[in-house]
This record gives sequence, structure tokens and C-alpha cells, in this order.
Amino acid sequence: MALEFASRKATFPNYRKFETTFAGRPFVVETGKLCGLANGSAMIRYGETCVLCNVTMSEKPREGVDFFPLSVEFEEKLYAAGRIPGSFMRREGRPGEHAILSSRVVDRPIRPLFPKDMRNDVCVTMTVMSLDPDCSPEIAGMNGASLAIAMSDIPWNGPIGGVAVGYVDGEIVLNPTKEQRERSDLALTLAASMEKIVMIEAGANEVTEEVMMDAIKAGHEEIKKLLTFMNGIVAEIGKPKKSFTPVELDHALLADVYAKHLEDVKAAMNTDDKNVRDAAMLPIMDAIAEEHPELSAADLDLISYKLQKKVVRTWLLEEGKRVDGRGINEIRPLAAEVGVLPRVHGSGLFTRGQTQALTICTLGSTKDAQIMDDLSDTPLKRYIHHYNMPPYSTGEARAPRSPGRREIGHGNLAERALIPVLPSMEEFPYTIRTVSEIMSSNGSTSQASICASTLALMDAGVPIKAPVAGISCGLITDGDPLHGGRWMTMLDIQGVEDFHGDMDFKVGGTRKGITAIQMDIKIDGLTYDIIAEAFEKCRKGRLYILDEIIKPVIAEPRHELSRWAPKMFSMMIPTDKIKDVIGKGGKVIQDICATCNCKIDVQEDGHVFVSAVDQEDAKRAIFTIKTIVEDPEIGAIYKGKVTRLMNFGAFVEIAPGKEGLVHISKLDTKRVERVEDVVAVGDAIVVKVTDIDQQGRINLSRRDAILALEAKKAAQQQEQN
Repeated sequence: MALEFASRKATFPNYRKFETTFAGRPFVVETGKLCGLANGSAMIRYGETCVLCNVTMSEKPREGVDFFPLSVEFEEKLYAAGRIPGSFMRREGRPGEHAILSSRVVDRPIRPLFPKDMRNDVCVTMTVMSLDPDCSPEIAGMNGASLAIAMSDIPWNGPIGGVAVGYVDGEIVLNPTKEQRERSDLALTLAASMEKIVMIEAGANEVTEEVMMDAIKAGHEEIKKLLTFMNGIVAEIGKPKKSFTPVELDHALLADVYAKHLEDVKAAMNTDDKNVRDAAMLPIMDAIAEEHPELSAADLDLISYKLQKKVVRTWLLEEGKRVDGRGINEIRPLAAEVGVLPRVHGSGLFTRGQTQALTICTLGSTKDAQIMDDLSDTPLKRYIHHYNMPPYSTGEARAPRSPGRREIGHGNLAERALIPVLPSMEEFPYTIRTVSEIMSSNGSTSQASICASTLALMDAGVPIKAPVAGISCGLITDGDPLHGGRWMTMLDIQGVEDFHGDMDFKVGGTRKGITAIQMDIKIDGLTYDIIAEAFEKCRKGRLYILDEIIKPVIAEPRHELSRWAPKMFSMMIPTDKIKDVIGKGGKVIQDICATCNCKIDVQEDGHVFVSAVDQEDAKRAIFTIKTIVEDPEIGAIYKGKVTRLMNFGAFVEIAPGKEGLVHISKLDTKRVERVEDVVAVGDAIVVKVTDIDQQGRINLSRRDAILALEAKKAAQQQEQN
């Protein structure tokens, strides 16, 4: 007889635990206990970092789409780091920039390995539940997502593995610790299969192509070890893969379309103008729609894609011909310009064919730095790069929208490319924001934004260490390059080559070396030979841009800031004097800001940053702070405010909290009978420090200050005469 309110103890018969060592640290996979309704699930424990990875797939394909609907989500839970969110609601909201970038890093290597003709929705979710700063949650999430998909019943040609690679003190380091990351000249995220490289994402301090290649190979060797471990798990507990209904066009119909319209498509495609090409394709597609009224809009889009893809790839592989008539290693027409906008702090316009980026640089105080409420290593961002791609840049007739994942990713790429050349806070105590507005888009807009941002920074007078340029390299393959298939690379791909090609390999750097890489592919991976050739072509391309385009326009940063930019000064004060500068309830610092029309940032280590549009205002604020924290100098002249009147004289505040006495005999150059006859409370007067007694009391003289200033004025007039 069953007992009311009774229950059996839960057991987890499918629970399994697998352990290995990854880059010298424990890597543990747990499955079969959590998330039993997902198609695939794994809890990854890397060190003390825990990331829960799940993948699900819809039972039926999505109707009316001509793409594979994959979504990848990287969820940052601040409890993982023992923190409460800083928002008003005190809960995590929509994904922040760091989470979006982490999602993209996982999305890009796994997407090409799904069947291209599958239309079932697939969602990959990685939830960071515990954070060990020495063990990257992004790497744990990438490997966990790969394993979850591979173990599931979802069709996929994986697994892949991911690793972070650093370059510390001339040595390659795999999955560097937090301390090592802070000292590393390289931040490389690598994804690979057993045979090929699937994704490269990197920021670097001007490292050479040779070092980068060595880092890729070292990371690949570690990934192979991890993949052997993953394949063992899949072989033991992996589910049989489901079948799906592929989205295919009738082969006979497609052959008929090719026979009738391929030559017309070739004629339409033979131009360097995107608008002309699109206009020429419209009557062709209208004719196909009339011939085959049974085709849906999605079918027609797919036919248009296949026709253009066939033309582009055939021309490149068979004839070495590009759509716009350029040579394989020829860059589109280039132009650069600075000082485009008069009232901004700096601006640069870069044009490459029909791709055009305008970047605006804005300088702000240290208080303008962005506070990061996420799980990244950076609590504050001093350099901020934003990328906007409005609809008019592609000729679309729609209202602008908020930046999407693509815009955030492109902005971050440009940000990574420029950070290595920025001056330190000590050298240049400013928060720097650059905004790249894409004026026109026909491929490689992110690399155009790097070039435009270099121009804007130098125009603003930011003393960057070296100019940075960016350029992309494309790829066309016929068969598997690893097993004898044909392939070729081409420099500076435009939109149609990116859309129908197999790779967009973007590299930013200086004359000295690489500062950023982002590699996107549509095939199952790249060989070392392809990567090496892409590196070399991009190196030659960026040197040409730096030497022939950017240098003639602006060879070095301007020596002076814009008159509209804030003038920043910094100083150090003793930490025990910070309270005196701030004052009770912030009264002193607020007073200085109001009086001197400036902004002041006092940091815990005693660094003080003062900014004002007028540098004289900033200098007055600095002088005031110096007066607060230092003993007044005998003989120095100050501008003070009368605070109290006595029969024997007037008390004058020469700085907040620093007050001295002007004896009645020192109030004027002539005899004074009553203090009130000369000054009143609140008057601003010049005074000279004449003495400081043993008790720290300051004696001041208005008479001596007036005489000293008159003598100085007379001397200047004499010099002029």
C-alpha cells in the first residue's frame, strides 16, 4: 500500500563522470544528472570554473527560411564570481558585451559543421555557474558546447576543441592564468578539429606572423589531446544522430535555370558597383519567377544565391578573374582624410572601393571610463570603440536599430587592434572613445573602421605608438585542401566574395606586427598552408595602406589637442591628504570643480586627474589642490577669499581648509584705519605669504602682493619698450 506524502529517493543511473588534464589543469565532464530533457548536456569543471552546457533542437524544421537557424547563448551569472549585479533590479538583464562576444567565439567554430541544408532550430546555451579567474569560462564553454552537441542526437560533424594561447616573456603559454594574461603579448582563442583550424580570434602586442603561427600550432597540438578524450566520451555514451528533412531544390529545375540564365548572371555580375549588380539581377530573377510560379520567395532567394555563387567561384578558380576585374592580390581604390568634422576632437575618413568608414574620436576625463558589470578581466574600460552600421550603408530602406551582435563583434575587433598602440594612462590621462560610422558597406567594413580609427586618433592628438591598418583575405576551395583539393586566396574581399566565398580572414596590425585577428569560415577548417598564405598577403596589404595611404595624409599624431577637447593634467598627492582634497561630504572637491569649471578624479593611490576645456581652468584647479596638500610657500602669491573680519585684520582662505591672517597694517599700500574700509567678507583678493610660524599659522600681506604684481607689470612694460 502506497504511503501518503511518501517519496522514493532520487537516483541518477545515467550519471557519468570523465576526467582528464587540459593544459596542465584538471578538466572534468559530468553528464546524466542535470538537464535530462535537453538533447545534450554536460557540466564542465575546469579548475574551479563550472560551465553548464546544453543543446536542444526543434522537432520540425522552421518554415520559410533559407538559412540554418542556430542560436548560441553565453550566460554570465554574477553569482559565479560572488557578486550581486549592479543594476537597479539587482538581477542579470540582457547579455552584456562580454557575453555577446563569448557567444560569437563559440558560434563561429561550431556553425560550419552543421548540415547546411538543415532548417531545424538549434539552441546552444552555456551558463557560467562558478568562476575561477585562472581558468577561462569561454574555453570551458566552447569545449562543453562541442561535447554536448557531439553526445546529442543532433546531426553535426564535430567535435571541435578550443584553447587560449598566450605569449609571456617570449614563451608560448596554453590557457594562461589571470596573472599570465596580464603580462601576455598575445590573447589568442583557437578552435580546431583533429586535422584543421576552425576559428582564430586574437589580440596581440604587435607580434610577428611567425610567432602567431607557432602559437596556432602549439594550441592545435593541445586541442588534439582534448579531442581524443572527447571522442572517447562520445563513443561510450553518445546518442545516435537523428535524421532530418533537407531543404533541396529540384536538380532538374536547377539545371534548367543554369542553362537558361547563367550567361545573363555573368553579365550582371561583371561590375565593381554593388547597386548596378543588384539592379541587373532583378529582371533575371523576375524571369525565373515567371517560368516557375511554383517557387516560393525562399526558393528564389536560394536560386539567386546559387547562381551568383557559381559565377563567382568559377571565375576565381578557373579564370583567376574577380567580379570587379581586379587582380587576385589587388586592393580596391583607397582614400584617406582627417579633420572631416570641425567641432569634434578628431575625425578620420577611410574609403576602400564602395566601403567607407568615418570614425570620430572623443576624449574625456578618467571618470568617463566604462564600468564593466560582467565576468571579464577588465573592471574598467579606458578605451571604448563603437561600430555602427546604419541601413543606408547597404542601401536598405528601414529605420536604424540598436547595435546587434555583428556590430558589437566588429567594434570589439577594431578595439583590440588599436589597444596595443595606445599610450598609458600616465602618458595620456584620458578616457578615449572612437565611434566608427559605416557610410557605405561592400565588404571589410571592420577593417576600414580600424584604418579610419587610426586616422581619427592621430587627428585628435592621441600619441599612439604606431598607426594600425586592417585588411582581409578570402578563400575559394574546390574539394578538401587537406586531401588534394584546389584552393586559392584573394586579398581585400568585397561583399559578394565574402558572401559566396569560404573564408573572411581579417588581420589588423602595424608595420612591426599583428595586433588583432578574426577568422570566419564556411567550410570545415583551414590547413596551415592556407593560414600562412593569408598572413603573408594581409601583411603586404597592410604595409601598403600604412605607407601609401595613411602616412601621406597624417604621418604622426598632432602635437596639440583640439581646442574643443578637454585639457587633462595629473598629479600625485599623499594618500593621507585625499580626505582634505575631497572634504566633508565632497564639499571641497565640488567647490573646486564649480570655481574652476573642471572635472576632478581622485583615485585611491593618490593619483589626481583634472580636466577642463580651458587649460587655465585646469591649472588653477591643480594649483588649488597643491595648496591644500602642501604647505604654502613663503613668498608665493595666491588669490584668496576673505572669510572673516576682525579689528586687527582679515582672515583669507587661500585654498579650501588653508586660511591665513592679513594684519590691518598689511591690507593696503596706504594707511588703513578700519578693515571694513578695504575688504568685505566674500571678496577675492591677492595675498602674499610672508611667514609661517611654528604652530603652522600663515601670515599674509595684501600690500606686498600688490607691490610685487605692480613691479612685475612694470618690468614687463620696460622689456616691451
